[in-house]
Amino acid sequence: MQNYFHSFPPIIDKHTRILFLGSFPSITSFEHSFYYAHPRNAFWSIMEKIFGVTFQDNEDKKCFCIEKGIGVWDVIGSCERSNSSDSNLKNIVPNDFKKLLTEYPNIRVVAFTGKKAFDLFIKYYKDLSIEKVLLPSTSPAHAAMQFKEKKAIYESFLERYI
Repeated sequence: MQNYFHSFPPIIDKHTRILFLGSFPSITSFEHSFYYAHPRNAFWSIMEKIFGVTFQDNEDKKCFCIEKGIGVWDVIGSCERSNSSDSNLKNIVPNDFKKLLTEYPNIRVVAFTGKKAFDLFIKYYKDLSIEKVLLPSTSPAHAAMQFKEKKAIYESFLERYI
């Protein structure tokens, strides 16, 4: 049985310069009402290690993002799915990035936290004139790359844009 979901609102404000985009929240993320909530997803752990911070809760994560000029959202606004796998997404409706980038003109780069997010963005918005960077997935499903290696790639990226 397929379920129909809507994405969370973006973590963003007028000072956001970097927008991290995933494909669509996992079932665990929906259960916790927050991005990258699966305990083995490395996104927040990578941010903690790079910036030397510790997040106590989702509010800490939001405040950190706003303070650093980092936005978080998803390429997909709604879809059908029966599990958390990106290969399982059906009837995809993308979020409106033309509108978002007009409303938040300080965004300089869109960084994708996985290939599915990148491929979908290119499918729907290849003509948007904004820099696009594909980063390794922080999902536990992407076990081919070690945490240390992912962290180094994210750190290099962030050093360039923050």
